[in-house]
Amino acid sequence: MLPSSMHAMAVASSQRRLVRVEKPVPHAHGHEVLVRVLACGVCRTDLHIIDGELPPHRMSVVPGHEVVGRVVARGRQAGQFAIGQRIGIPWLGQACGHCAFCAMDRENLCDHPIFTGYDRDGGFAQYAVADARFCFALPDRYDDAHAAPLLCAGLIGFRAWRLAGAAVPRRLGLYGFGAAAHIICQVAVARGQEVYAFTREGDEAGQAFARSLGAAWAGGSAQMPPLPLDAALIFAPVGALVPTALAATGKGGTVVCAGIHMSTIPAFDYRLLWGERVLKSVANLTRADGEAFFKLVAELSLHTHVQTFALDDANAAIQALRDSTVSGAAVLVP
Repeated sequence: MLPSSMHAMAVASSQRRLVRVEKPVPHAHGHEVLVRVLACGVCRTDLHIIDGELPPHRMSVVPGHEVVGRVVARGRQAGQFAIGQRIGIPWLGQACGHCAFCAMDRENLCDHPIFTGYDRDGGFAQYAVADARFCFALPDRYDDAHAAPLLCAGLIGFRAWRLAGAAVPRRLGLYGFGAAAHIICQVAVARGQEVYAFTREGDEAGQAFARSLGAAWAGGSAQMPPLPLDAALIFAPVGALVPTALAATGKGGTVVCAGIHMSTIPAFDYRLLWGERVLKSVANLTRADGEAFFKLVAELSLHTHVQTFALDDANAAIQALRDSTVSGAAVLVP
């Protein structure tokens, strides 16, 4: 028997924080599933939504789009997952299926998307509802808290890595060594790549963490690597890192901006782009990305490093993310 109400943490208008609210447990209709939330990762995009750096799509929305949950109810058309099955709910909660981008299997660029924790309530709650067609089965080898960061940090890192040429680059730079970088670092090392990790200046703990995960070199973001990079992924939302990464990347290399929000990119000399260097951005993900990623991580022995917080301590998790004091990923456990 499902309860009629639940606790959730919603965005407080103009306060840059979350407030605890009591909400009705949602119902699953059509293609939807209702899950009891087991864990939910805290992503930098959640921080951008809470701090108003992304324009609000819905007042008092419940954030959270790295949701691990167990199916407790299904709509009539939701046949993909069984009652009791553990699934993951990602950022892209729905695509229209009709626009030009959806027709080209580029649903990550859909003109009318619905995002989890932005357009519809997400996983900072005891229950959440989602379109089953956009959810994923999760590998059994990862428990709830350690599976949560895979649903955005892992997925976006994977798409960024693919856009950089995946296995092609020999030397891969990672700017901002947080939740996404610590996952993709392990994937790249497992594929025989040399990883060069860039952290905030003076962050010796972060640099040691990167080396412990197999990085060949780690230093401050203003430093030049000992050898030119073949590709660089920028996870930190700092526009000034774009010319920095281009300067560190050799001719023919690719720099990928992996965030949904970034501060202004400063003007830079054309010589940094010349030499057939490529600058790209990542926008969301496709279901094909997710299927490929979860197949890969089921084969690899990745270790997601997490710091868990109770649901009521969501503001502490958000502040730790603001202060960059989380080693790996912050995860809420209701």
